[in-house]
Amino acid sequence: MKIGVLALQGAFAAHQQRFADIGVDASTVRTAGQLDEVDALVMPGGESTTMSHLMRTNELFAPIADRLAAGMPVFGTCAGMIMCASEVLDGRPDQRSFGALDLTVRRNGYGRQLASFEVDLDVKGLDSPFHAVFIRAPLAERVGPDVDVLAEHDGAPVLVRHGACTVASFHPELTPDARLHRLFVESLG
Repeated sequence: MKIGVLALQGAFAAHQQRFADIGVDASTVRTAGQLDEVDALVMPGGESTTMSHLMRTNELFAPIADRLAAGMPVFGTCAGMIMCASEVLDGRPDQRSFGALDLTVRRNGYGRQLASFEVDLDVKGLDSPFHAVFIRAPLAERVGPDVDVLAEHDGAPVLVRHGACTVASFHPELTPDARLHRLFVESLG
C-alpha cells in the first residue's frame, strides 16, 4: 500500500517524518499523476480555503474527489478534516469540501491562533493518552450516526472515522508520537 501526502500547503513534511518514524515511505502528491501512484492519501493541516483553492488551480480537486468516492483511504488533520467533511460552517462562499464522511465542522471552531492549545486525549485503540496540538482547529458540531468517534475533548469529537476516512481536529504530525499514523497504516490492511 503506497501512501501519499498532499503537498500543496501545510505541514506535509511533518506527516512524512511521522511515517518515516514507523518505517513507512510516504511520497508527496502535487499532481494528478502523482495521485494516481498512491493507494491512500493524507490531507495535512494548513489553511483550508487556501488548500481548496490550490487543489482547484492544480487540477487536483476532481481527481481527489473521484478517488475518495471510489473508496481511497484518507487521513485528514485539521484543514484536512475540513476538506473531508460533508458540511463546513464559517467557510468562504467558494470553499469546497469532499463530503468524504458525514460530519459538520466549524472552521476555527476552537478560536484563532492565540487560542491554540495542547491536551492529552484518550484515543480508542491506544493504551495511553495521545498529546494533541490544536492550532486554529475545526470544531465538529455534528457527527453522522455511522461515524465512529475515536477521541473527544470537552465533549466534542476530535478524532473520528467512517469507513476508509479518518480525520482529526488537531495536528498529530506536530508531535514525535507516530501512533495515529501507525493506526492509519494498520487500517489499510
